[in-house]
Order: sequence, then C-alpha cells, then structure tokens
Amino acid sequence: MNTSQKIVIAVGLTCCLASVRADDAPDCVGCHTGITPGIVNDWKLSKHSGSDVGCSECHGDAHSSADDVDKVKTVTADTCAECHQEQYDQFAKSKHALSWASMKAMPTTHYKPMELIDGMKGCGGCHKIGLKETSEINRLKQEGSGFGYASCDACHTRHTFSVKEAREPEACATCHMGFDHPQWEMWSTSKHGVRHQLKRDEVLPETAAAPTCQHCHMSKGDHNIHTAWGFLAVRTDGLNRYPNESDQWWADRVTILQALGVLDPEGKPTGRLDVVASAKVAKLSAAEFDAERTKMLAICSECHSENFAKGELAKGDRMIEQVDHLLAEAIRVIAGLYKDGVLKKPDSYASNFPDLLSFSDSPTPIENRLFLMHLKHRMRAFQGTFHANPDYALWYGWSEMQMDLTEIKAMAEDLRRLHAGK
Repeated sequence: MNTSQKIVIAVGLTCCLASVRADDAPDCVGCHTGITPGIVNDWKLSKHSGSDVGCSECHGDAHSSADDVDKVKTVTADTCAECHQEQYDQFAKSKHALSWASMKAMPTTHYKPMELIDGMKGCGGCHKIGLKETSEINRLKQEGSGFGYASCDACHTRHTFSVKEAREPEACATCHMGFDHPQWEMWSTSKHGVRHQLKRDEVLPETAAAPTCQHCHMSKGDHNIHTAWGFLAVRTDGLNRYPNESDQWWADRVTILQALGVLDPEGKPTGRLDVVASAKVAKLSAAEFDAERTKMLAICSECHSENFAKGELAKGDRMIEQVDHLLAEAIRVIAGLYKDGVLKKPDSYASNFPDLLSFSDSPTPIENRLFLMHLKHRMRAFQGTFHANPDYALWYGWSEMQMDLTEIKAMAEDLRRLHAGK
C-alpha cells in the first residue's frame, strides 16, 4: 500500500468517526469512500442512488464502525422483495430459486471440499443463486463460509444492481458454461449468438432478430425460468409411459431412472424421487412439460414459422431418445458387471445399478467413463440440438457418446477376462 492510499483511508476513517453520534446514523459514504471505494462508486452509478435508496435500507443502521461489522444486516432475496415483490414472486417459482437445494440434494456434494460448496468457489459459486432457509444462512455465517446470500445479485451484481447488465447474455455466462451445461459456448457460436455479436458490431442493424438467453428464457422479463425437459432431460410422467413413446425409449428411460436412483430394480419409486421432485430437475407430469413447451414454441414463433419451430423442437426430443439409448446400454453393461461379481458395487449405491448422481466420486475408471458419458457428452448432444449448434450436438455430444460406449464395452470385456483368470 503506497502513501497516498494510506492517506485516503485515514481521511475516510476520520470522516466516518467524526460523523457518528449516538443519535445519528453513520456516514456510510464518507467512511467507505476510503475503505471500499469501488462499492461506493458502484452504488453511485445505481438507480438506488438516484432514488434515495441508501445503505441502511438494505444493510440496516446498526453498524457504525470497524468494531461492529457483525451488526450489518444480512441481505437476502427477501430484502430485495421489499421493493421488488413482483420479480421476487416470479423468481421464487423458478428453477434458479431451487438451485441451492438441488446442489445440497446431490450425494456427491457432501464429498467435495467446503471451499467448493459452502465456500462458493465451485458448485456453490453458481448455485448460491438459490433461496436459502434462515437456518442455513445462519449456519453459513457462523462457519465463516463467505457471502452470497442475496440470490438476486448473481445476475444484478452488487452494488450497481443494474437491470441493463442482467439483460445481457454475458450475465448468464459465468454459470451456464463448461463441463455439464455449456450453454454460453453453444449459444455464442450458434447463428443466434453470432447475429447478436454482429448487431453489436453494427454489421447488422439494431432491428435485426438475434435472440439472447433472456429473450428465450426470460420472455418479457419474467424471472420464473424453467425448461420443458429440465436439467437432466428426464420425464417421469407419474412413472408411466407418455403418448407416442416407443417400447425401446420406455425401456431405456426406466434404466436411466434406475441409475438415477429414482426407481428401484423392480421399477418402483424410491425416496430419491421426492428429492428430484422438490428440486424440479425433472418433469413429473405431462402437464408441466406441455406448459413449458407451449411457452417456448410461442417464443420461437416470434422469429420463425410455427411449423418450423415445432419441427426443430421435435428434433431435440428425438435426439434425447437417441442418446438415452446409448446411455442405457452403457448402464446395463456396468450393471451386468455388478450382477456377475466382476465389479464390486459400492455399498452406498441403493440398487444394482451404477449411481449417475455419484458424479466424479465413482470408484473405478469404467464408472467414471459412464459419468462423463452422462453428464458431459449426453448434455452436449441434446442441449446442442436445442441451442442450434451443430458441432456441440454432433462432435462434442453424439460422437463422444459413441466413443464412450465403445470404451465401456471394451473395459468391461477386460474386467471379465481378469475376473475369469482369478
């Protein structure tokens, strides 16, 4: 820290302390201009600043010095709801609101370092957007696990809380990218994303159609975000077949649900079904699916003919059917190894199927290959199809799954030969 920085901080502290009286609120700006100037500047840029929404409206007025920082009011989505009730009510119904709960529900979450989960440097860094119970927030605070309780600031970053920022696709990129859901990469290199960039570069006129994440998934600013297929692209429909489903897809879907731990080996619901239902990572009824599909069809039809939109969405559905067949075959190969005693099934697995929700904590290379096939390559195949990105659908998705299945079969043969030689 150089001399000028020390002087700025000293002046700020002096100003703050001089302004604090027993019958007066602290001069937050005077103090924090020296201590955290970036926060003050962001607040000055915000609509809050111009609307007389100061620090105490969100943080309370109990904090007045470095000695009582613990008295700063914890900002949560409920704090934002005091002024933004409509947006809060929409958000509270969305998949985003459930993201903290869904992360905590995953068995593998509890094997990760704290820094990645409650410390919010891994899974928790994105899933923090989810609503949290007061008891959970208190626990996090007591453990010193960091910040990130507000949810809304995941997109409207503090302290500007800009609507304009949250409307740009980059606001989605931090979380919707990478291993299991590279929507940013898919969209930005699709024709939708390319046209958006060309508009920014003024190659295309401002009035040209170029849908962003928000245009398709937050139509008219609606914060109640869902998709027809859900994150796992699995429909249960009351654990019954849905209309026009082939015998093969039904059988494959049952196998996948068993590997997800939602169905037991006899095809009956397990306790994990309640977890999946509460986190809404799968659609549990045809009505839920149809409602979201109808919404998306209307959005697509703003730029395309309805017939074209229906056809393109149907291709995505059929792609899920195709990748489900590859995944189910791989699951059955490994389940056969368990059954024949070739591969030891972990005691934590509830059935004689590999647990797809064990993620990278699966104990053997062949099971890890299945994990990659399920959560990385299957995701790319169907998400790439729905996001109109040919390379992701084919080379990063479908082709990788084909190679996964080939490797899993070869590894299974090697394991059987080794087992037979004992």
